[in-house]
Amino acid sequence: MKIEGTLNYPQEGIKIEPLFNDGRDVTIVYDGLLHRSGADQVYLHAGYGTNWQKSYDHRMEKSQEGWKCTINMEREDLVFCFKDSACNWDNNSGNNWVYRSQGTNRR
Repeated sequence: MKIEGTLNYPQEGIKIEPLFNDGRDVTIVYDGLLHRSGADQVYLHAGYGTNWQKSYDHRMEKSQEGWKCTINMEREDLVFCFKDSACNWDNNSGNNWVYRSQGTNRR
C-alpha cells in the first residue's frame, strides 16, 4: 500500500503525520495488531525502496495514541512494517506499507 500526505488508516491502526509540507520528516503512529495484542515494546522496521536499503529497527515510544516514532526521510520511498519485542510482526499481510515523501533529507 503506497501512502502520501497526512494519512489515517484506523482499521490498520496507522497514522502518518508529515512534520513539514515537503513530507521529509514524518511521525508514524501505530495502534495496530501488536499494540492491541498487548505488546510491551513495538519497533518500526523501516528501509528505503523495494530492496529495503538502510533498513533499521526504530524503537517506538508508547503514547496515548499507541506507539509513536519520528523518521527523518533520507530517500523518497519509506518501506515499513512493525514488530514487537517477542519478534511478532505486523507487515500488512506481507504487503508492508510505503510512504512517499515530496523531498528527502540526504545524509
